[in-house]
Amino acid sequence: MHHGEWAEGTWNAQPWHPGAGLFDRWRPGRHPVEPAEPSPADALAGAVALAAPHDAGWAHGDVQPNHLLVHDGRPVLIDLALAHGREIPPHVDFAYRGCLVHYEAPEISHGILTNSTAVPTKAADVYALAASWFISATGWRHVSYPDDAEREERRRAIVQKPHRRINVPGPLGRLIEQMMARNPADRPTRGEVCAELRTWAQ
Repeated sequence: MHHGEWAEGTWNAQPWHPGAGLFDRWRPGRHPVEPAEPSPADALAGAVALAAPHDAGWAHGDVQPNHLLVHDGRPVLIDLALAHGREIPPHVDFAYRGCLVHYEAPEISHGILTNSTAVPTKAADVYALAASWFISATGWRHVSYPDDAEREERRRAIVQKPHRRINVPGPLGRLIEQMMARNPADRPTRGEVCAELRTWAQ
């Protein structure tokens, strides 16, 4: 990834990666009530894509289906602009004010509502990965709120309401439930998620 500065602030760019995002890949089986059992290989690809930043000490901070690409069976995670975790030069650092709310973990939404900023974590990435699988399989956001709700209202719903009932069939449904635990300490790590998925993808 390349980055720099210009008159309006900072910029960063990544090489172009071919492939289809998870939301598009799961479109044929998507259904709000009776979704098809998702591809365990695709799910594993999404979890593996988190390996590079997590193993290097970074939290991605913006995990969502369209940032999880698969091409020829190889996964790639794009859009690293909000990554945190290791030292960032002050002149290109900025406060984290959340990501696409549809995938925010409750603690991230709570932090932004309380302090206007939050700290991205690997546990929040795990939650966002589960929310990405859920919406890709069912078309539903992880928490219910009106389509035209303002961001603050959406975040209040994420903080105050339980996530939707997980109706994704197969082992992935049980894993999503674990990954969307409200307490970050109760969620499996990215490595544990990969280990579980490898047993199903074989």
